[in-house]
Amino acid sequence: MNICPKCGLPEQACVCADIAKEEQKIRIGTVKRKFGKITTVVEGFDSGIDIKEIAKKLKNELACGGTVKNNSIELQGDHTKKIRPALVKYGFRDEQITE
Repeated sequence: MNICPKCGLPEQACVCADIAKEEQKIRIGTVKRKFGKITTVVEGFDSGIDIKEIAKKLKNELACGGTVKNNSIELQGDHTKKIRPALVKYGFRDEQITE
């Protein structure tokens, strides 16, 4: 049986990922790109989170394209209203998400 080096619990009962999600300060904003395109940027993720997995889930749920750059998620289009409920569903706290 493998033991988590951070919390000391067995890997099946490890709570490190849940604790890391609750401690994030996430910022949601939009940026106007070339040719007037709007891009939604979600930033503020720390190293304890799998950003690529979250980006994949967001892209599937919002039906848009996107990428991960510099510890932030960039999604094509304006999704500022839809991202907050999606992040709460994935385990992030609503109080720590700002727009």
